[in-house]
Amino acid sequence: MNATNPTARLRPTVRGLRLGGLVAATAMLFMAGCGPAPAPSGATGGPGDWLEFEGSLNASGTRHSLSLGGERRASLVDLKGTLLLTGPSRPGAGFRGEIIALADTASGLVGRAVWTDERGDQVFSELHGEGTATRNRITGTFIGGSGRYAGATGAYEFSWQYFLNTEDGVIQGRADALKGRVRLGQPKAPAPHVPQAASAPPPPGARP
Repeated sequence: MNATNPTARLRPTVRGLRLGGLVAATAMLFMAGCGPAPAPSGATGGPGDWLEFEGSLNASGTRHSLSLGGERRASLVDLKGTLLLTGPSRPGAGFRGEIIALADTASGLVGRAVWTDERGDQVFSELHGEGTATRNRITGTFIGGSGRYAGATGAYEFSWQYFLNTEDGVIQGRADALKGRVRLGQPKAPAPHVPQAASAPPPPGARP
């Protein structure tokens, strides 16, 4: 009786395993290629398009206050924090937010804000608001920027809520119900290059 070679019996099985693994790997690559593309960090709207957004700002900083008699106080506020925007046409996903403002509990708030995205491009805005002891609705007006935000216009609004407000001036808070829209300006074209005219040769007999 001839002995059966066990290696011969295993060869078809090994081939089948290799073929099955190749088919599975090919299927996984195909599914990965057909999957959804990663979401962009911000909209790519061109000049003239209104980009609507909502978001939140969490910030901390300092406040220096003066008493103006009775319950009235004036404060110089310096805040820095993180701004996150949502919405399909948002101008960007995340910004570093900076605010400096003069707030009066009786007359309101006047300030300036700078948003800086991950590429270093900035958008500038003016802040005006009631900012009083009973009402704190604040409006921002875009006044331009740098990079893709050069010439930006539009507006936004929010309400400010303090989380921390110590006697030595350390503050922390957030912007509630932040929403608005911005229109990107036309980037400035580089100045055309004007070649310099060649100087005329000196007349014959002229001294150098």
